[in-house]
Amino acid sequence: MKARLISLWNWTEIIVLVVLSTVLVFLVYVLTVPFDRERRIVGRFFRICGTTLVHFNPMWSVRIHGYRRPPKSGPYIVVANHQSIADIPALSFLPWEMKWLSKEANFKVPGLGWMMRMAGDIPLRRGERESAQSAMAQCRSYLERGMSVMIFPEGTRSSDGELKPFKDGAFRLALETGFPILPIAVAGSRHAIPKSSWIFSTKCQVRIEVLPPVDVKGMSMADLPELRDNIRRDIDMAFGRMGKSTPLLQSSPEGVPAEA
Repeated sequence: MKARLISLWNWTEIIVLVVLSTVLVFLVYVLTVPFDRERRIVGRFFRICGTTLVHFNPMWSVRIHGYRRPPKSGPYIVVANHQSIADIPALSFLPWEMKWLSKEANFKVPGLGWMMRMAGDIPLRRGERESAQSAMAQCRSYLERGMSVMIFPEGTRSSDGELKPFKDGAFRLALETGFPILPIAVAGSRHAIPKSSWIFSTKCQVRIEVLPPVDVKGMSMADLPELRDNIRRDIDMAFGRMGKSTPLLQSSPEGVPAEA
């Protein structure tokens, strides 16, 4: 009963925040899109709105540690494991803008999908080759203009808390473009709301570790399987170090990385 009551409160909070955020993101979009081709401002504002889901929920906390991205470095192809929908607001604490590759169904959600489109995120229809090619072309265009992109290489959320096999897309993109990969491990978010459930846990303590970037210069497509598997191994090792189930954390305010 306690979990159901907390879940009703959380969903009410989410709906209210999404409605308010949609209005504010629209205003920022209208004011900035004429001169902000990459939609850095509206995108960053959208991510900050996402972090309010954590700030307004006393049962959620986020802690970021690991590699500190130097100012004005990048762009990167950012890859992370995917545990639950809580990964999205948690990763939004990272203090830089990046465009997210996401399934097209998310863009059809009222409010959320509208904000994703205004922020310049990239839709993907799963299982459709033409959609995948179009999405990768958009990712490549962003990278060439200095904007990082965010990809979940598992392709979907893990249902059992263990890392699923990584798909090739992000790593093929890195080898084709020469841009480095920035691996990120996320632990603890699975306990926010399990896949295929509407019930929130009473506590969600998320830990994020940013790993050092991986330079792909000098590699060829023949190196793709090794590159993919090595990065998956590194993320899985960090995932294990942080504690897959019960990391004990404090919040990291305003998205500033904090040492664990």
